[in-house]
Amino acid sequence: MSNYYTTPIYYVNGEAHIGHAYTTFIADMLARYSRLIGEDTYFLTGTDEHGQKIEESAKKHGKSTKEFADEISATFKSLWDEFGISYDQFIRTTDESHKTGVKYAFQKMFDKGDIYKGHYEGHYCVSCETFFPQTQLEDGEFCPDCGRSTNIVKEESYFFRLSNYEQKLLDYYEEHPNFILPRSRRNEVINFVKGGLNDLSVTRTSFTWGVKLPEAINDDKHVMYVWLDALLNYVTALGYGEDEANMNYWPATMHLVGKDILRFHAIYWPAFLMSLDLPLPKHIAAHGWWTRDGEKMSKSKGNVVNPKEVADAYGIENLRYFMMREVPFGQDGDFSQRAFIDRINSDLSNDLGNLLNRIIGMSGKYSDFHIDSKNVAQFHAKEIEEMNIVLDGLEKFLVEVQTHRYLEELWKLFTIGNKAIEEHAPWVKMKEGKTDEAMATVALVANILAKASVMLHPFMPNTTNTIADALGFTIDTANYQGLVKDKVLLQPFTIKKTPPLFPRVDEPLMLEAPQAMKIEPEKSETKEAKPKEKEEDNLITIDQFFATSLKIGTIIEAEEVPKSKKLLKLQVDIGEERPRQVVAGIKEFYSAESLINTQVCVVANLKPAKLMGMISEGMLLAAKDDEGLSLMRPEAPRKAGSSVG
Repeated sequence: MSNYYTTPIYYVNGEAHIGHAYTTFIADMLARYSRLIGEDTYFLTGTDEHGQKIEESAKKHGKSTKEFADEISATFKSLWDEFGISYDQFIRTTDESHKTGVKYAFQKMFDKGDIYKGHYEGHYCVSCETFFPQTQLEDGEFCPDCGRSTNIVKEESYFFRLSNYEQKLLDYYEEHPNFILPRSRRNEVINFVKGGLNDLSVTRTSFTWGVKLPEAINDDKHVMYVWLDALLNYVTALGYGEDEANMNYWPATMHLVGKDILRFHAIYWPAFLMSLDLPLPKHIAAHGWWTRDGEKMSKSKGNVVNPKEVADAYGIENLRYFMMREVPFGQDGDFSQRAFIDRINSDLSNDLGNLLNRIIGMSGKYSDFHIDSKNVAQFHAKEIEEMNIVLDGLEKFLVEVQTHRYLEELWKLFTIGNKAIEEHAPWVKMKEGKTDEAMATVALVANILAKASVMLHPFMPNTTNTIADALGFTIDTANYQGLVKDKVLLQPFTIKKTPPLFPRVDEPLMLEAPQAMKIEPEKSETKEAKPKEKEEDNLITIDQFFATSLKIGTIIEAEEVPKSKKLLKLQVDIGEERPRQVVAGIKEFYSAESLINTQVCVVANLKPAKLMGMISEGMLLAAKDDEGLSLMRPEAPRKAGSSVG
């Protein structure tokens, strides 16, 4: 059996954010699990690089479109490589092989009569690359999806006969109730289709950055519309239209997508595939959005979570665990440092890490680190039965991508292990001379850890490899079959001393919210009023404003933070008995020497936080645009500690 898992191809109008990481973590986990159980697996990710939005963004940055796309695409690939994502292919829509496959598909649909030439006039959102009827617009002008202004566009276009596939799609949804996951999203797709499908414009003449039409059609004015181009990546990656050696992986086992692009994947994409006489993917799985401390993330608010910063501060595997454990798949999730720290300290440090530490300590004290499973079945039949029930029930949760339920159930194994230690008290048994019973409990827990590590491996591969190494085995398909499916116990082994897997975190390791100076808002977000986020919704009272203490500070010391490209450590006099230490991400714009004896504006009542192990007792105010960053300073020197406001 073969499996094929995909992420969306990420649009190169900005660097990766926490939502991209979440999708990629889940796809990576599913691919790792598939390989672990011995199934032939192909895992695809990549970047979507065509369209008017990319062309315009490149111009704003003074770069050629290809140069701009190359740079942003490289940041995605570099981040996934740093995160250890186990993809088999990283596709780019600028790849020549992809263009060849897209042209082949276009020609095939054209020859079938599913693509025809006409004219289109309607409200077009550049950001979403989508036309919307007047009835769907907010206040008659704004995009219903992103809130930006739309433009009335009239142009010659080629159309895909989406209307011809309306009933075929509805029949397919009826016959395949698990096609869309979670099933709660199925009805919204069905209702959209039942509302009537209009033919879909699939080319543009208003920009040039896209795939040209097939030579046989002989119409150089047009480039393909981004969604037709982008969605076909799932088959062009396998060689469709050229070298089709990997097409044996089709149909895809699962496309992982965000809920905002479910319509394109669950309606347009299946219709394209029906036109091409290709089988449909087995599942389209749509996850929710992530908020930050209960608020929607946006660049303008300065609360976007950068996954690399989080991983650098807390560890990539801790981040993987938190995101896949914290929220039910399909629902919106909230990223909170406090919730993250609680997961690390409770689930990972107390439940898992401490269990390994306990058996290392007991085996070292009682048996010179030697562990033998020979008496486990005799003394712990009840615990073995409980363990096997948990193991046998795990896989069903991955079928519907319920990662939080999978991990919730898996963690019951550690509860069984910790409970067995407390109930059977090996230290008491040793005093009573019941060595066999004492060491059977230690061996029971070693087996629980081994089997749990195998099943946790797709979520936390490096951590579980460390545990397996300590327990004298390797995590592979053979040991999955033996330890999990065949219920065998570990052979005698000598456990290795291992440093604590999950050191406790007592204080946040990042700022409570990203500094605004680190976030570069897009011009469209700073200039346009979004109807969905009316300004009055963000109004605060005068009392709320004065709750923030802004003071003039004089920088008396400044130094670079070793191993950091962005941080400076400052000592700032704000009129108190001692200077405040402020860690600021301004190294790219100011040298340490240039700041000494200069004045800045400081948020003085911000809760202290740790950044790269250093306490930061405030935040500097700054403004940033395309020309760089400028610290906010008083017009003339003021006494340190003077209030601002």
